[in-house]
Parts: sequence; structure tokens; C-alpha cells
Amino acid sequence: MEIIVFTLVAIFLYFFSDWLLRQFEIRRGAPFKNRSIIYFIIILLLTLGTFEFMQHFLQSSSGG
Repeated sequence: MEIIVFTLVAIFLYFFSDWLLRQFEIRRGAPFKNRSIIYFIIILLLTLGTFEFMQHFLQSSSGG
């Protein structure tokens, strides 16, 4: 069951990171030169934070 939850969250983070990057570009008024690097940093930070939170939450809810 955990693998399904992690997979669904990863898919959500993929699309959310793209949306977030586009919002940054709209506010800036122009696309970033190194768009792929900025996207990678956004998704990396969101993924590490979210998965760490989920792992902690799932471990505490399983009673161990």
C-alpha cells in the first residue's frame, strides 16, 4: 500500500513542480535560461521534504 501512496504523491509533485516553475516564470515575465536545473531543484526539495514527512507519518501510524 505504501508504494501506491508514494507513487501517487510523486506524480502529484511532478505536475505541481512544473506548475510552480511556470508561475515563477509568469511573475518574472520571461522564461528562465536554465529551466531544467531550476525544475530539478524545485522537485528535489519538494520530494525530499514530502517523502520524509510521509515516512515519519506512516511509521508513527503503524505503531512502530
